[in-house]
Amino acid sequence: MIGMDILQPVVALLAWTMVMWLWMYATRIPAMNKAGIDSKNLIGGDGVSLRAKLPDAVSWKADNYNHLHEAPTLFYAVAIVLAIIGQGDGFNTVLAWAYVGLRVAHSIVQATVNRVIVRFALFALSSLVLMALILHAALAVF
Repeated sequence: MIGMDILQPVVALLAWTMVMWLWMYATRIPAMNKAGIDSKNLIGGDGVSLRAKLPDAVSWKADNYNHLHEAPTLFYAVAIVLAIIGQGDGFNTVLAWAYVGLRVAHSIVQATVNRVIVRFALFALSSLVLMALILHAALAVF
């Protein structure tokens, strides 16, 4: 189908989000057990109270998982718009793959070394790519 190539990077980022979900719980559950947190009897609480009891490196994965539900929602929307109007191929697909690659790199940096300047650079670049996709959709729709 014309313009549907852009759905491949959409599915790739969705899959990556689930990889981060698995990584988050693969590190968080053992850390909670080690910290003596009894999740069976835990009532209420929030991320801040849990964060205080877990190592930073464990919380970084949860932070990134949350980040994958923020700006990428705009990516999903614009990619679907581009696919629907038949503009989800060619350069827009290249941009979409660039966005996914930058977000995966951002995840890896945040989940491992968490260097803020590197994270910021990757986030800023991915945001510029996202802006380009939104501009392309706007030009095609309006």
